[in-house]
Amino acid sequence: MASDVRLVAAQTLAAILVEGKTLAQLMPKAADRVAPRDQPLLQELCYGTCRWYPQLKQLYLALVDKPLKAKDTDIEALFYLGFYQLQFTRIAPHAAINETVNCAKKLKKPWAVKLLNAVLRRAQREQESLQQELQQNPQATTAHPNWLIKAITKHWPDFAEAIFASNNAHPPMTLRVNRAQTTRDDYQTELVEQGIECQATEYSDVGITLARAQDTAKLPGFAQGQASVQDEAAQLAASLLDLKPGQRVLDACAAPGGKTCHMLETEPGLARVTALDISDKRLTKVQENIQRINRDWLQGQVELTAADALVLEDWFSGDQYDRILLDAPCSATGVIRRHPDIKLLRLANQVEQLATLQFELLTALWQTLKPGGRLVYATCSIFPTENTQVIERFLQQTDDAAEHKLAVTWGMEQPAGRQLLPRQGGHDGFYYCVLDKR
Repeated sequence: MASDVRLVAAQTLAAILVEGKTLAQLMPKAADRVAPRDQPLLQELCYGTCRWYPQLKQLYLALVDKPLKAKDTDIEALFYLGFYQLQFTRIAPHAAINETVNCAKKLKKPWAVKLLNAVLRRAQREQESLQQELQQNPQATTAHPNWLIKAITKHWPDFAEAIFASNNAHPPMTLRVNRAQTTRDDYQTELVEQGIECQATEYSDVGITLARAQDTAKLPGFAQGQASVQDEAAQLAASLLDLKPGQRVLDACAAPGGKTCHMLETEPGLARVTALDISDKRLTKVQENIQRINRDWLQGQVELTAADALVLEDWFSGDQYDRILLDAPCSATGVIRRHPDIKLLRLANQVEQLATLQFELLTALWQTLKPGGRLVYATCSIFPTENTQVIERFLQQTDDAAEHKLAVTWGMEQPAGRQLLPRQGGHDGFYYCVLDKR
């Protein structure tokens, strides 16, 4: 029997707040618990509440006098869900309040019914004055946690407001056209003929951004691999590798496999691509993507390897690579609009920890690159700590490494590499630096 959609949403949010789990981990099982017709609402409630959580939290603190116990985080989550529905959806206020309050009964916490009802009704009644009060609170006005406000303002003072706005917006759906099967112009024509409004991306020569998100099952040739969903910024990686027939390529931290597939679409004559990821489970997604686009690649051209990239003896045979893509684990501060739970989960001290890991990965993988080879370092972070500073430290201690300066129009030149900031309606935030081995 299907569960109440708001109840499932509250339990999902509570799992993020208490257990530190991500939306990506929680949503598949959560969606299975509700009726198919309620799945879009579940998605809206979970993602929307996370997107605006810092603002909703300030509203909660203003309206709820006594903090709830840790065991009642599910009730706290109902407050956030109620506020979100009242402020950001077209759901009728009485329905939003009544259905949310009813969840407290279903959780067998009757004490919370009266409190929820009173607070949500006050939030509806005094919405304008409450919003006015919160105008002095940066966490409320930007919908970002304090540490993130400070970091973004420090590193990008001239772009901070635009970054906040981009992070709070719905992300566009962008496709990568498989040039091994069709052309961007031809595929765009097919989309238009099916009534799908779209436009070619500015920087990627195989990208198309849709005016509205679509079910991939309805996209022409999607099941046959004619197109894949991938942000424009991520599509830039393959061209930076300067791929040639016969090369051996390592895609480190490869899951979910979008860049692996793009490499082979760009240069079908590659001798071998090793898709390396620490998670065996995530490599399954890489395999699924490859099978959709071209299952023949799995007959020897692509090697899926589950191992820790730092532990070379577990996976590296000693035969060095011509090209390496290191899409390093990062704070993901360039893709907050796609993963709004970052606002709840990421902590300031994690940025430095990630920078240490990124440096270690870069240092380890450099040993697996041939002299004359190329490594592309990429993150979806917007912080120099994880980008320029990692590269500068690496170059200072690595005699056979040199930055290959990029003659491109996208992004902003940094002391090392180029930075793309998230753009509303456009690409995500991304950083790239190309390193050649002498």
